Amino acid sequence: FRHACFKLFQVLAALTHSLQSTQGFEEEPEVDEFPVDPESDDAEALQASKLEAEKLENFKNLFKDCKFFLSREVPREVIVFMIRSFGGEASWDSTIAIGATYSETDETITHQIIDRPVQGHKYLSRYYVQPQWIADSINQTKLLPVEDYFIGTVLPPHLSPFVQEQEGDYVPPERQAILDEENQDKTEENESPEMNISKEEKELAVAAMPRKDRRLYEKIMHSKKKKRTEVRKLEKKRRAYDEEKKTKKIKSS
Repeated sequence: FRHACFKLFQVLAALTHSLQSTQGFEEEPEVDEFPVDPESDDAEALQASKLEAEKLENFKNLFKDCKFFLSREVPREVIVFMIRSFGGEASWDSTIAIGATYSETDETITHQIIDRPVQGHKYLSRYYVQPQWIADSINQTKLLPVEDYFIGTVLPPHLSPFVQEQEGDYVPPERQAILDEENQDKTEENESPEMNISKEEKELAVAAMPRKDRRLYEKIMHSKKKKRTEVRKLEKKRRAYDEEKKTKKIKSS
């Protein structure tokens, strides 16, 4: 039993130390650079590689300048792991679990993670945000506006980075903004032109199909129509969500 308790202490205490500061791996290895013609394709590829490496390094240190305190109702292990994986500091109330490194009264705390509708005493030097802010910031590779995740605020849709939208799918405005940002550098030659077929030509083409192919085509069209109906329902729900959020903001101001 004593051995098991000691092991548990080690695991919980380890959560308070950065995952990126393992002894012997603190420094990134230096990479030799060779002279490259600045006008060559190799120079462009090298520059693109450097920018990608810099972007990755910034992402790895997403929470580097953040110091978190977790309220007792927050799922501690998973949130601390997420924070530590991206360079942040985290602690909690020492009376509920061992391994805490600073208390709630620490004036240098920048964010307090809370998962209940109200909070008693508040420190003006920190933000009080819901746990979803951590996950959403990681998913979008940037620190999102904290005001969208304040206590009692209706949370924005949680956007998974593993979802690939298909044609005709409902895309939330937040996800659409990300897609627009990703596509802004695409050139016109990389975009396939759309086929403009008149309604009459389409009807003639369908009528000329063999019966088996026509039935398959009709099933596909029925499926698309059903998807469009679902998309309209989701768009209606989203408009209601935006209106509710707008109304709450007006009442609170």
